[in-house]
Amino acid sequence: MTQPETVESVRPLLLSIAYRMLGGVSDAEDIVQEALLRYHRELEAGTEIRSPKAYLSAVVTRLAIDHLRSAQVRRETYVGEWIPEPMLTDDDAHDVLAGVERRESISLAFLLLLERLNPVERAVFLLHDVFAYDYDEIARIVDKSEANCRQLAARARRHIQAGRPRFDASRQARDELASRFFAAVTGGDLEGLVEVLAADVVVYGDGGGKVPQWAAPITGSERVARLFAGLGGRMREVGVRFELREVNGQPGALVRDRAGQITNVLALDIRDGLVQTIRSVINPDKLRHLGPVADVRALLREPRPPFP
Repeated sequence: MTQPETVESVRPLLLSIAYRMLGGVSDAEDIVQEALLRYHRELEAGTEIRSPKAYLSAVVTRLAIDHLRSAQVRRETYVGEWIPEPMLTDDDAHDVLAGVERRESISLAFLLLLERLNPVERAVFLLHDVFAYDYDEIARIVDKSEANCRQLAARARRHIQAGRPRFDASRQARDELASRFFAAVTGGDLEGLVEVLAADVVVYGDGGGKVPQWAAPITGSERVARLFAGLGGRMREVGVRFELREVNGQPGALVRDRAGQITNVLALDIRDGLVQTIRSVINPDKLRHLGPVADVRALLREPRPPFP
């Protein structure tokens, strides 16, 4: 028997849509809250809303489109590499998707791929291909014809397919490799790192101009292995440690200082049994939703910097 729709029952769906649209946890929560306020104002005004899901998903999508249009200007002036706000997904109760589909569509690699689409294309693609909305419903949400929505989805699909991320299907094998990687970093094990890194591995860092971070992507297994082996040694000196977690459906870690505060988040893309991509988010504005954030600049005043 189908359960009746309630605001609380559709909230996970709203957050799932908003986060994939915006790439930001805080922004997604703000958008959903605004949609809920509008919903309650309509009810108080006597408006009959037969489907909270239809009404709220439409409002969330439209608000997200407007937000993305204004965010495009801010992205142009963003300092350094832009990476979406990381989300811990070990026990992701708010997300309505499951298994491999969830891990792929919420991964940082996939969210970055969505940046190739304009806001309306992104909305149409996500609503249809990820959340299984019908084109007639999508047409009403984005105020386009059904035929136009089909065209937008097809165009978006072509952009996405060209760079769609592939991850190892076996979660156990993926997590075991990630454990080896983080153990090698912690131990400063250069050979161990080279063994788990793809030859063309790439490291990206997002400091947002708020704290020091790598100025450009770092590529190649030898360079990346030396970088992280050195980082592991410095981590031991200053008491920084890894807490292994699932980040956006992929293996990763919170990096914590002696007091347990978060310095940054690492996420790994693993394919063909090797680490292909490493993303580090150290911009404190993108970490506050995860808990207390460390003062990285204070750590940098140590005799040697903890982050290369």
